[in-house]
Amino acid sequence: MRSSFRQANREALITLGLYVFFFLWWTVFAFGPGAGDPAEYTYVWGMPAWFFYSCVLGYPVITLLLWGVVRFFFSDMPLDGSENDSRKEDDR
Repeated sequence: MRSSFRQANREALITLGLYVFFFLWWTVFAFGPGAGDPAEYTYVWGMPAWFFYSCVLGYPVITLLLWGVVRFFFSDMPLDGSENDSRKEDDR
């Protein structure tokens, strides 16, 4: 398997892993503390804690994680095959 396919597969798996992480984050905070009686909710900045942690805090957390992953683990690859064509011409 070519290097670009390995890299694309790796990036796809990382992306799926981050999606699963965000889904679990949101689910745990939305249905964990939010499953109780509304009269017993705790509040953060005037919002129920379950909403704050799942929606308000979850967004910047996943945004920073995605930025870091794209910055440090993803690589720029040409999609038109021009890199492979130039290698073939150099071999001639």
